[in-house]
Amino acid sequence: MVQPGVLHPAPPELSYFARIEVNVAAPIDLGVADGEHRRIVPILGGTVDGPLLKGSVLAGGADYQVLRSETLSQLEARYALETDDGDRIAVHNLGVRSGSAEDISRIVRGETVDPTRIYFRSSPRFSAGSERWAWLGSRVFIATGERTPETVLLHVYLVE
Repeated sequence: MVQPGVLHPAPPELSYFARIEVNVAAPIDLGVADGEHRRIVPILGGTVDGPLLKGSVLAGGADYQVLRSETLSQLEARYALETDDGDRIAVHNLGVRSGSAEDISRIVRGETVDPTRIYFRSSPRFSAGSERWAWLGSRVFIATGERTPETVLLHVYLVE
């Protein structure tokens, strides 16, 4: 609750960090177990392009999904990036995707849905062994996402 006369700090600013386009395979549907509908979406590769970071998404990661309801999916992706200069960065990205039951059903079936109709937000965490990229692990990032049948497109922002 906001108290009259109490000053609150300004919200943090966002700086554009990178566009990550992740190429994905068809989902592996695990069905419903323990009351949760689960899917695994294999990551095939992709690209990274930003003012500070350029490179590729390495094949071999996956997005682990829990379809919580007809309108809500929880997402947990783990994969790796390789910078143009050869450094590797691990990514652990937690997110949510929600929309109308009809739109979410279309996405689950592999159809295209207008991204303005879907709330897709995530919080990627990065970790790197190289000194050049070690700072990523001490920062907070947020992303907006779009899903097409073959890709996940993330616009990643650094929280200043």
